[in-house]
Amino acid sequence: MGHRTMQGKIIDLDKLMSQNELMPAIGNMKVNARGDELGPGGKIVKKREDVVAEYYEDNPNARGRKTTAPVVEDRPVEVTITKQTKKSEE
Repeated sequence: MGHRTMQGKIIDLDKLMSQNELMPAIGNMKVNARGDELGPGGKIVKKREDVVAEYYEDNPNARGRKTTAPVVEDRPVEVTITKQTKKSEE
């Protein structure tokens, strides 16, 4: 799905982002648009997946909310079907 500009042109932002994800980002963080850490010459030193995994190893409480819902086992349940008869009105 694309976005329409004021001049009526359609821009596909997903396509634009995927085409430029390896370009260095502007700023002082030394990363590309994907989030990979860059070293000298713009070479990838650490992939984004490794950065994220390292963060969650260092911050175990950041994994998200813990649910209080009980754990449900995934096993078949026995179902009994009974036929109901209508009582005639008298």
